[in-house]
Amino acid sequence: MAKVSIGLRGWRFEESEIFTADGEFKALEEIPKDPRERLVRLTYLVESPCDACYLEHGEEHVERARPATIVYGEPHEEVLLCDQHEADFLYWYREEGGAEFKGQPEFRDEFHEWFADGGRAPEGYGGMEHVDTDPAELPSPPSQQEIHRRLNENFEGREIDILDYADDEEMEAYEHEAPDPDRDGHDHEHSHDHDD
Repeated sequence: MAKVSIGLRGWRFEESEIFTADGEFKALEEIPKDPRERLVRLTYLVESPCDACYLEHGEEHVERARPATIVYGEPHEEVLLCDQHEADFLYWYREEGGAEFKGQPEFRDEFHEWFADGGRAPEGYGGMEHVDTDPAELPSPPSQQEIHRRLNENFEGREIDILDYADDEEMEAYEHEAPDPDRDGHDHEHSHDHDD
């Protein structure tokens, strides 16, 4: 079956993995882990500014940044780009050693650093040839509210742990930062003993 972009170009999904035969989004639990993670992540990325524009204009003039149309990289380490800055990214990736960071946590930061230091594609450097339909015709990913609704539907009386949808790195960070309720409770009682 064909591959399709959703919301932003770059990440491609097998239609059969995310759509029903009627062309509707499948329930999240029916979508394989990797495409599900990308789909959920897209709900946060659609309508975000282009990273390169953001670096040029800064937070104080973020309204000048063009909206991203393309996403490269892995979820949470992705680079978001507008059509005008895609060639800069591709030049960095192909000619300036960016490919060595593919799949690495520093992928986004390395591009940002190169771009912020004045890295740009030479005049006329070719971007990607996208075989594309009109972007307005691309299906939109479910909204964050819709994702939340889908996570909770068909689970009557059962608690959903959103951490089930987190990857291993996110899980380790959570476990490292999560407070110990027993210790906190003990400290709290102990402080009351001194107040009496």
